[in-house]
Amino acid sequence: MSRIPKELPAGLVAYGRSPDFTPETLPTKLQAAHSTKAGTWGLLHVLEGTVLYRLEPPHNGEQLAAAGESVVIESGILHRVAFVEPGRFYVEFYRAADSSE
Repeated sequence: MSRIPKELPAGLVAYGRSPDFTPETLPTKLQAAHSTKAGTWGLLHVLEGTVLYRLEPPHNGEQLAAAGESVVIESGILHRVAFVEPGRFYVEFYRAADSSE
């Protein structure tokens, strides 16, 4: 069983970013169970409102994040996101510094 990490592992570097998502633009696939590809971690940054990040079974955990807060998205772990209060967020993507993908 996994819990939501408090911080990204050492040695990761940012390599990409999603667009800003709002309740109107949040893709259905992000509201359903999904995961990052192997080796990719994410950092969900809440710009406005409140977002609920929830792990999917067999993992257990959820985290509410308000404006100015972030949530670590562990590589390969199924999760979903939903707005609790309308706003905006984006996801920054990370991978190992020596990865050449």
